[in-house]
Amino acid sequence: MLRALRTAASGMTAQQIYVDVIAHNLANVNTTGFKKGRADFEDLLYETLRGAVSNAAGGEPPSPLQVGHGSRLIGTAKVFTQGDSEVTGQSLDVAIEGDGFFQVEMPDGTTGYTREGALRIDGESRLVTPRGLPLTPEITFPEDTVSILINSQGRVIARSAGTTTETELGQLLLARFVNPAGLEATGGNLMRETPASGTPIVGAPGELGIGTLRQGALERSNVDAVEEMVNMIVAQRAFEISSKAVRTSDDMLGVVSNLKS
Repeated sequence: MLRALRTAASGMTAQQIYVDVIAHNLANVNTTGFKKGRADFEDLLYETLRGAVSNAAGGEPPSPLQVGHGSRLIGTAKVFTQGDSEVTGQSLDVAIEGDGFFQVEMPDGTTGYTREGALRIDGESRLVTPRGLPLTPEITFPEDTVSILINSQGRVIARSAGTTTETELGQLLLARFVNPAGLEATGGNLMRETPASGTPIVGAPGELGIGTLRQGALERSNVDAVEEMVNMIVAQRAFEISSKAVRTSDDMLGVVSNLKS
């Protein structure tokens, strides 16, 4: 019974964290470029009460007698399926269609990665994210810019006031990873490279397996609210069943403790 109590408790803990993951997904259902998380579980160590033997050895069952010790959450991987595109018509809204991340310069000088495409121009005429982080390579606009074109290959073209001449200001480069699920989410729609993600493969949109850009649109979150609600119900029921196992084990333990010779 003590084993059952610990096993059921591990299941309750795992389901509680699973609900936390689901709640985070639902909280970001309207976050631009957000990628939902998925909880990965594994079973715990088994206690072998009898090993497997051959049928020829005294007619013993060929399967072992083992009792597991519950489950645990081993990771929360991001799911990088494409989110729906929302047409905004704004020249600085850029959606990534396919694999890839915008590269931004972090305050500590390192490089962060984001799918957030609601770009802005800061006080220094640089192309930045909504948090004010400049994209790398840096793109700077003339102060009298009146129109901006960002094509599907990432070329940034601008036209200044009083002229019909268009000037190419630079090239947006994107980064993709062999294992994007290995990136570390740091908040603020940003991710950081880790040994699990591998090193970034940097190139122009449309090259090296990198997706293309779509100006005047934003990528919505890939969270399906209905799917997450179903997952929450499943997690809730699993939690309730594990708590029922705790109560049942406690009742059985109480019966054993009250036995009289």
